[in-house]
Amino acid sequence: MSLPYRTALIVGAGAGISAALARLLAAEGLQVGLAARDAGKLADLAAETGAATFAADAADPQAVAALFAAVEARLGAPDVVIYNASARAPGPLASLDPEAVRRAVEVTAYGAFLVAREAARRMEPHGHGAILFTGATAGVKGFPLSAAFAMGKFALRGLAQSAARELGPKGIHVAHFVVDGAVRSARRPDPADKPDSTLTPEGVARAYLDVLRQPRDAWSFEVELRPWVERF
Repeated sequence: MSLPYRTALIVGAGAGISAALARLLAAEGLQVGLAARDAGKLADLAAETGAATFAADAADPQAVAALFAAVEARLGAPDVVIYNASARAPGPLASLDPEAVRRAVEVTAYGAFLVAREAARRMEPHGHGAILFTGATAGVKGFPLSAAFAMGKFALRGLAQSAARELGPKGIHVAHFVVDGAVRSARRPDPADKPDSTLTPEGVARAYLDVLRQPRDAWSFEVELRPWVERF
């Protein structure tokens, strides 16, 4: 089943899930835009997938508005928008730097609001589109030494729920993905004594693709993804 979309924008693009999504969406024939604060790091992925790259700070309202204007001018208005940006400020609650926490919440949640707002403005007149949010275990339960990340991811999940209830009846598919586990990478391979204990970026990306293929009479809102050996 082919995807009923033409142009995708991935905000917070980089290695891992974003790169796997770019490859899959490009293979499906979509034009892909990749946005990150440092667009230079996307050069190899862009060359591989034919994607266009854009530099933007997701937590800056003016930068996000300019990003969507640039994407629209170059690729057309995106009818798939994926928010994959997040930031952390780990440490004991009593000694956390308030500015670092503010920035972490801005990137993880406020930026998602800014991006979803611009996406909705373009999708609503057409009654068509998809907005996908990359969540985490931290959006379901807060862990010690991770207050800022939990705050951001809980807020992200609330935003996704509200957006889904508002925009779904308007023809816009909103979905939130709880990535419940570590994502495998060259820097973070499976431990030798625990094979298959991490998620692969490709496996996560395929789940996003499956959701994008859903007919509107059977849309998913929230999908939890975890390794098959995870205890939860």
